[in-house]
Amino acid sequence: MELDALVKAIRTFPGITRKHTIQDVVKFLPTSSFVNVAASEGEDAAALEFGDNYILFAADGIMESLLKTNPYYAGYFAVLVNVNDIAAMGGKPLAMVDIISVKNDRICSQMLKGMERAVRKFNVPIVGGHTHPDCEYHAIDISIVGTVPKDQIILSSTARPGDDIVFVMDTDGFYPPELPYAFDTTTDKEDELVQKQMDMMCTIAAEKLAHAAKDMSNPGSIGTMGMLLESSGKGGYIDVDKIPRPKDVKDFTQWILAYQGCGFVFSCDPKNSQRIIDLFKTVKCDGAVVGKVDDSTILRLRSGDKESVLFDFSKDIITGCNPNKNK
Repeated sequence: MELDALVKAIRTFPGITRKHTIQDVVKFLPTSSFVNVAASEGEDAAALEFGDNYILFAADGIMESLLKTNPYYAGYFAVLVNVNDIAAMGGKPLAMVDIISVKNDRICSQMLKGMERAVRKFNVPIVGGHTHPDCEYHAIDISIVGTVPKDQIILSSTARPGDDIVFVMDTDGFYPPELPYAFDTTTDKEDELVQKQMDMMCTIAAEKLAHAAKDMSNPGSIGTMGMLLESSGKGGYIDVDKIPRPKDVKDFTQWILAYQGCGFVFSCDPKNSQRIIDLFKTVKCDGAVVGKVDDSTILRLRSGDKESVLFDFSKDIITGCNPNKNK
């Protein structure tokens, strides 16, 4: 593995660089003065006080380029990414609302078909929203609400030095035509299995197996772990040779950068690592301990006897979000 080339590919990947402006938005929208907001910046979903539970609240928008390339997948992924955000925090998704902006009836029809299939696939309803039927562009944005018991929530800003870094991924999938950085593991699978994969995060949360977690999203598997470490104010290393992968993978860099249909990164006590891996194995996902968390601010990649620095969060940013800074 040529580590320097992989480092460059990750650092310059749009899935990473497009995240940089998040910090600018967060600065204008402070949440610290709102007592009902338990977690917000740096997390996959906001956590809002609600009795013995947290309400989890998230939203995602799909890039216009995907709508133009494959409107069916744009609709489908608009649902998938939201469901993943709730699952990543150990939550149970309840319902979604959408905002659809359309110009072309054919694109709209394909997008709606994708959304309808995903609603059935993940068993989470779209209960309302808003439609702009006369736009000069196409867009699909979805917001989701979920819930998690207060004592079970999994944040992404609470990694601890000495934790194992664990990756779990469904390696049985494919790259759809013209979507080289989206690894589809759900459309061809039975709905029941896909739902069990998402629900497994609730089991992880109930057993309190992870200190922190995130779903593998647009920054790819390693980039997602980078976001977790950044928001936790921590560092660590990842041994790229240990990352689960399909048996027939041809381009390892593409695999590392791909959005995973079902994939999660964990920071956990070493005594819990195998339990997490074994639980996900029951729903046909592969897992491995791929590294360690430390109290530096540097994320390093290793392969064999070689090592390269990927991010130094004392000067580099992905999102720039670290809710621990002011604590």
